[in-house]
Amino acid sequence: MAEQKNIVNTPVSNDITPKVTGIGGIFFFSDNPQEMREWYAKNLGLEVNDWGSTFEYRNVERPEEVNSLQWSPFQKGSDYFVPSAKEFMINYRVQNIEGLVAQLKANGVTVLDDIASYDYGKFVHIMDADGNKLELWEPV
Repeated sequence: MAEQKNIVNTPVSNDITPKVTGIGGIFFFSDNPQEMREWYAKNLGLEVNDWGSTFEYRNVERPEEVNSLQWSPFQKGSDYFVPSAKEFMINYRVQNIEGLVAQLKANGVTVLDDIASYDYGKFVHIMDADGNKLELWEPV
């Protein structure tokens, strides 16, 4: 596929290869998520809300594109990480989530649910070889 040039003469990629393109979020258990958010706000300067903290950054290849990483403590014992027994879950930013899910299934990877669509993107959960639940997110 040929690359197009944008107005500042940097390549614009038409790559739609199913793959991870970055980290979309870091989630972990806490005995008291509210206290944890407050601690990080007070001591490390994170701007927090009820869902944690969002870190925004620009794509080096497409500077007009703003991406984000979500940091969020979850109540210990929450079933959001199930069936993983781990105390954390990583959200990976992906492109072509449908193609990636098909590829994962063909490779025998456990896909836990159907792709869910929201205003802010598409999500699916899988298990890695170590039993860690991973969240895959294709932003809008």
